[in-house]
Amino acid sequence: MRTTTAPNSSAISGRRRWRHIGASALGAAALVFAGIGAAAQASAAPTATPTASSKVTWAATPCATPKHKGDLACNSFRVTGGLTAFQKQEAKADGVTPKAADASTPSGYGPSDLQDAYGLTDAAASNGDGETIAIVDAYDDPNAAADLAKYRTYYGLPACTVANGCFKKVSQTGSTTSLPTADSGWAEEESLDLDMASAVCPNCNILLVEATSSSMANLGKAVNEAVSLGAKFVSNSYGGSESSSDTSYDSSYFKHPGVAITVSAGDEGYGAEYPAASKYVTSVGGTALSTSSTTRGWTEKVWNTSSTEGTGSGCSAYDAKPTWQTDTGCSKRTISDVSAVADPATGVSVYDSYGVTAGWYTFGGTSASAPIIAAVYALAGTPGTSDYPASYPYASAGTSALNDVTSGSNGTCSSSASYLCTAKSGYDGPTGVGTPEGTDAFTR
Repeated sequence: MRTTTAPNSSAISGRRRWRHIGASALGAAALVFAGIGAAAQASAAPTATPTASSKVTWAATPCATPKHKGDLACNSFRVTGGLTAFQKQEAKADGVTPKAADASTPSGYGPSDLQDAYGLTDAAASNGDGETIAIVDAYDDPNAAADLAKYRTYYGLPACTVANGCFKKVSQTGSTTSLPTADSGWAEEESLDLDMASAVCPNCNILLVEATSSSMANLGKAVNEAVSLGAKFVSNSYGGSESSSDTSYDSSYFKHPGVAITVSAGDEGYGAEYPAASKYVTSVGGTALSTSSTTRGWTEKVWNTSSTEGTGSGCSAYDAKPTWQTDTGCSKRTISDVSAVADPATGVSVYDSYGVTAGWYTFGGTSASAPIIAAVYALAGTPGTSDYPASYPYASAGTSALNDVTSGSNGTCSSSASYLCTAKSGYDGPTGVGTPEGTDAFTR
């Protein structure tokens, strides 16, 4: 975890090591020395009063540091200071000097912004009834229902509660009463995921499935439970290093025809992660999203803070290439398929109260883009029973159903396959075939 405007290499290498082998005593000491340990991160709220030129700063959420060797990490960051794109946009519209964010008011993009940016305003108003989006995360967020209600009430979205049958929280075994241990870091992640599903598909039901831990085995069982409970759209915003076991995980946890399973591509820049590398899922990259004077009214580029912080992408070492991918620079599965906003500087508004000052925060990371895309699939309607919906956007590549992202990169890759880390016209690794422009690219 680190606060960043331009991350230093030692912090990056430390996070990459913790992410894949678990936190060590030395790693914990380094976090304490840096002043951004998990406890401080959970309770800190922006207090500075920046000027309009202040750069946005952020820190990885505590769940980005695995608790145990082999655990997977969430892919999210929380803004800690500076002025977000949303704040600057609001200040420009109002003609006032922007003020520092505090927990009392949103400082990131809300539902109307996201729906407008991705051509979803009409679909969000009309579609989604009867569809269930499952959010799979680790550990328990005791305040999940209450925080979700705060978010939806503030933005005028339909109530989604346990009482009205819209919201349900279960363990990986389906229990509503025997839930995992509570964890403030993963609670932030869960708030982000629930709010993004709500923002894009306000008429959808939401099922939160909490795994006992962030091991692949437990998270995978939570995915299976989500599907067994009827969810046709399952969002996963976590990942870790690839391994030779991934193909067995594919068949055990992610091979669910007729279900749109989305997975964050990762937040460490160029390089493949699992389960985003699974051939059965839609891997979701990340962009920086800003308003513009274009006809669309928005512009996007690859999210990239440095060569080791930004959207993930790459060529899998283990997973076979799905039939719908035809790029030639990677003989196996290529990450990503599609993308959506993930840059913390152009981040999204989230309400959270467990382990932090209760209130509004701005988040980024591909943990934001994965539930957004899951919700777009839900707006598009139930997938075909034998389909793997990751294939759907490829049929619309190069059409007006997708926003082709053509600028930016997320690191350094082979010059013979530069598209794996650099945006270009058509398919590329960091943003896939593009971002949604309506729902047409996400249905059969």
